[in-house]
Amino acid sequence: MMKSLSKLRAWVGLTILLSLFSVFSYLGSSPRPQSYPDYVTESPAPTGVKAFYTYVNKEKEGKIWRHSPDLLSDTSDHELLIMVEPSITIEKEEMQAYIHYMKAGNTILLLQSNPQGMFDIKTSGTDGKESFKVYTENRTSYRAQIQSNIRLRPKNGDRILLSDKAGPIAVEQSFGKGHLLVAIAPEWMTNGSLLEKNHLPLLLYLLNQEKTNTILFDEYIHDGENAASVWEVYPMWFLLLVFQAILLMILWLWMKGKRFGPIFVPREESVRFSDEGVKALAAWYLRGRRYHDSIIIQADYVKLLLQERWQMPYHREWQDLSSYFERKWTRLNASEISTFLSGLVNILEKDTISKQEYLLWSKKLEQLRREVEE
Repeated sequence: MMKSLSKLRAWVGLTILLSLFSVFSYLGSSPRPQSYPDYVTESPAPTGVKAFYTYVNKEKEGKIWRHSPDLLSDTSDHELLIMVEPSITIEKEEMQAYIHYMKAGNTILLLQSNPQGMFDIKTSGTDGKESFKVYTENRTSYRAQIQSNIRLRPKNGDRILLSDKAGPIAVEQSFGKGHLLVAIAPEWMTNGSLLEKNHLPLLLYLLNQEKTNTILFDEYIHDGENAASVWEVYPMWFLLLVFQAILLMILWLWMKGKRFGPIFVPREESVRFSDEGVKALAAWYLRGRRYHDSIIIQADYVKLLLQERWQMPYHREWQDLSSYFERKWTRLNASEISTFLSGLVNILEKDTISKQEYLLWSKKLEQLRREVEE
């Protein structure tokens, strides 16, 4: 009775301690500001594009696209898909789906600081000098900041929409009934740079190249960075409960007397089946100088292996096995095999042998055994 009462008091005290720990942990944990990847539509951070998405959503029909490109419309809906600095590698099949989307009569606006390899776009480097003046196709000048140190290399038939003194900044390419607009200044669309200089008018200039009422913001290209961690998926109170449950389980196992660690097998259970018996037998032969008996046993064991692996008849004498050895033991020639067999027969027929002879032929039989077992 007293023992159960003491256990009950221990559990009550442990429960109170854990409850206090939970309360103080919850009160003391201050929520950290949520971090967002760059160029994400829903990000209010300076590197996000939420401000421009909100503006477009008010003026036109703006939507967020989170699906694979093979689900895009394959009809001429005159949609505009905005891709801002893809953070994942776009596979060949996905690239073909985007091209099929444009060929159907839709438009893609790609804003990427280095679009080399995207849609077979070619680029070239610059001298690294910054320029703050951008010119349109009609030579209208705008103030803008270009962070990229590369410029586009237009193909025959491409329209140069924007350029500076270093080269083309925005280019329009035709794909079937649709178009691809490429610009190397994704930073213009970020919340921190949208209202600086003439970035917003330049973006609207690119958007107005195509008449559309539906604008899609591609978030599929950011899924690689948007994968939420465990700490973001589950609330803090749930993670705290899980931690307490694990702690309670450890304490309960401890109170039950459970112990964790390696399992040690008693020596008397394994010594009979280990190599110690073989080592003891070998030591007995060496101390008693029973070299001849040991070499006979070793040769007999090798002969059994020869019957099992090389199909040599066990009842035959060693000197009668030369023809079998010549077919199987290809490492030695016929004369070397004959010398080996005659030497072995001579050793086995002796009444006693020296330690040097024993070590020599024991080594030769061991080499033969290894070759047979390979």
